[in-house]
Amino acid sequence: MPLELPIDQLIDPRSPRRPTGPGERLGSSREGRPVFGHRFGHGPRAISLIAGCHADEPVGPAMLDRLAAHLERLPPDAALLSAATWYLVPHTNPDGEARNGSWAEPALAEGGVDLAGYLGHAVREPPGEDVEFGFPRHEQDAEARPENHAVANFLRPGAPFTLHASFHGMAFAAGPWFLIEGSWADRTAEMRRYLRQRVREIGYRPHDIDRRGEKGFHRIDEGFTTRPDSRAMAAHFEALGEPATAALFRPSSMEYVRSLGGDPLTLVSEMPLFLLGAEHFRGGDVVMPRVVRSLAAERRPDRIQALATEHDLRPMPIADQMRLQLEYLQAGLKIVLRRPPGDPQLR
Repeated sequence: MPLELPIDQLIDPRSPRRPTGPGERLGSSREGRPVFGHRFGHGPRAISLIAGCHADEPVGPAMLDRLAAHLERLPPDAALLSAATWYLVPHTNPDGEARNGSWAEPALAEGGVDLAGYLGHAVREPPGEDVEFGFPRHEQDAEARPENHAVANFLRPGAPFTLHASFHGMAFAAGPWFLIEGSWADRTAEMRRYLRQRVREIGYRPHDIDRRGEKGFHRIDEGFTTRPDSRAMAAHFEALGEPATAALFRPSSMEYVRSLGGDPLTLVSEMPLFLLGAEHFRGGDVVMPRVVRSLAAERRPDRIQALATEHDLRPMPIADQMRLQLEYLQAGLKIVLRRPPGDPQLR
């Protein structure tokens, strides 16, 4: 059964950038903006895809809008719609999207992020406001954000899920970084080999660091780490003597989807907006360069660009970020969709 995503078509500038309608209104943000979701297909496996949890990460939402546009236009008997039922929430955080529009919208239109615009205008939520780690602890969790309740209520009837992916980004990194459900590490070796190969074929190197379990990040192999965990996040801040911050962490979208039952493969993509040169790495770990801090203090675009050039700091093309997000999703789908429904390894 052909289950390939048409990746070249999806990232083609001439392809539809969003579906014809906004989708199903799931609820409203804190500031009253609508949160929309899309449901496609009728297959026996449930697939959950979300993006935009962090306000300053615009590429995942743009990619999911394109994927929604593609799924919307497929005939009902298309293989992707017969194999799975798809739940997509491209923009989980419309308030954050609005705050970052001044730099994100030009970046998506022009194919790359302007460093001066990003440094001067990027906005990101602190712990407690973080949509990714803000899913309700229970259905009556009144302190969880309305966006999280809206997404949770949309996903709950579709459970159990076979795969859940949350598409994220990073400001600065050596290259693409992939986070995987820890219990699936032994079932994803082929996927990891394939993705490393694709990263290099496209002209990048994997972002490969070992955070030694900090916040739930355990290195699996080159470019792959377990996904973070709310309990590990809380423990990190408890160890720093910040119990009030620790108490702010709710379940992530990955933890929430797994709480609904089954044994879903959960994936998080981390695509860098800007690529760091080799000088900023030592022994596999990132040495956060002083240049990043100095860039953040600069206000002159010409000086920012000069420093970026001097230190081999360059934007990663939006199309390449989308391509690798889709390659990651495709590789995960091949694992979960090639097994017959009811296979115990999918529970």
